[in-house]
Amino acid sequence: MSGLSFTEGPVVNFEVIKMDLEMLARKMPEALDGIFITSECNIFYLTGFECDAAVMLISRNGSVFFTDSRYIEAARKKIKCCEIENTTEIKTRLNEYCKKWDIKRLGAEAGRITVADANKYLNMLEGVEFVFGKTTDSFISSFRSVKTGEEIKLINEAQGLAEFAFDHIKAYIEVGMTEREVQLELDHFMLKNGADDLSFKTIVVSGKNSSMPHGVPSDKKIEKGDLITLDFGAVIKGYHSDMTRTVAAVRFGDREKEIYEIVRRAQEKALAAVKPGMLCRDIDYIARKVIEDAGYGEYFGHSLGHGVGVEIHEEPSVGPKSEAVLEVGNVITIEPGIYIPGEFGVRIEDMVAVSEDGCYNFTKCSKDFVTVG
Repeated sequence: MSGLSFTEGPVVNFEVIKMDLEMLARKMPEALDGIFITSECNIFYLTGFECDAAVMLISRNGSVFFTDSRYIEAARKKIKCCEIENTTEIKTRLNEYCKKWDIKRLGAEAGRITVADANKYLNMLEGVEFVFGKTTDSFISSFRSVKTGEEIKLINEAQGLAEFAFDHIKAYIEVGMTEREVQLELDHFMLKNGADDLSFKTIVVSGKNSSMPHGVPSDKKIEKGDLITLDFGAVIKGYHSDMTRTVAAVRFGDREKEIYEIVRRAQEKALAAVKPGMLCRDIDYIARKVIEDAGYGEYFGHSLGHGVGVEIHEEPSVGPKSEAVLEVGNVITIEPGIYIPGEFGVRIEDMVAVSEDGCYNFTKCSKDFVTVG
C-alpha cells in the first residue's frame, strides 16, 4: 500500500462476538438437522477462506468443508473450524457424514443455489430431505447483518481508501476527458494503493448520462457545466465500502444547485434519524418525504440504502417496503437521489454503522459543492 494506512478505527465500540460454526449450529432452526452452504460469500464469512469451488455441511454434531485439489492444501492451512475433505469422494463422504451426524432434514440456500446444483446434490444424498424456502438464507443473513468490531474496522479501512481515491480523482478530472478514462483512473488508483478488489463496477456518468442511477461509463466527454456522479468502493480483506459523490465540471448551474441541496437535505435528515430500533422503511420515508415535498418525488425511484459487508448488497434493506429493524452493528448506506431523464442526476451516499446512540459515519469527505476540471 506504499506505506499508506487507513486503519484508524471508529470511536464507537462494537463488541458483537463473531459468529463461529459451533454458535451457528447451536442456533440453527429446530426444524433442521443441518444446513448446506454453497455460496462463496457465506463460505468466506464462516471460514475466512476465499474459494469459488467449495461446499459446506454444518450440523449440531460437526461440520465439514469440501473443495477440490486446487484449494485443498490452502484450505487445510487456513481453516481450523471444521473438517476438510477433497471433493473426489464427495458423494460417499457426504452420505457418511449425514449418517454419522443423524442429518435427515438439510436446509439449502434457496436464494443462492442453482437448480442444476440443487439437483446434483439431491441425487447424491440418500435418505436426506433438502429443505428449500427462506429459512436458511434468513438464518445466515441475520448474523451477517450485525457486524463485529473487527468487521467494522475492515469496512472503515476500505472506506478510507475509497476517500483517498476520491481526493485523487477530484484533482485528476479535466473537461474533455471521457467517463471511461475517469473510471479507469479511479479503479487503478484504488487497486494500486491497497484495494484487494473493487466493490462493484465503478460508476462514472456525466451530464445527461447522470440521470441513469446505474449508468455505465462511456466514451462521452465531460463538458463544462456537467454534473458527474461517481459511485465506487474498495474491498479490504473481503469487506466492501460504498460511496457516491456528485461533482460539477468547472461550475454548478442554479438548477443543479437547487437539486443538489434537496438531495443533501434529504440525506442529512435520514442520517440524523438512524438509531437502533428504527424501522428501515421509516428511515427511507424521512428522506423520501423531503424530496417529495420539494416536488421531485417521481424522480427518486430506488430504495434509500442497503446493508454492506462481505457483499456490496446485503441485509438490512433500507427501502419503503422493508420490515427490518435497525440493530447495533448494522452497516447501511444512505443514498437518496434525484434523476431527471434527459437532463442530469444527483446522488449523495454515505455509509454508516448503527451504534447505541445513533450511528458512526464511515464517510468523512465533505458534501459541499465541489467543482473539478
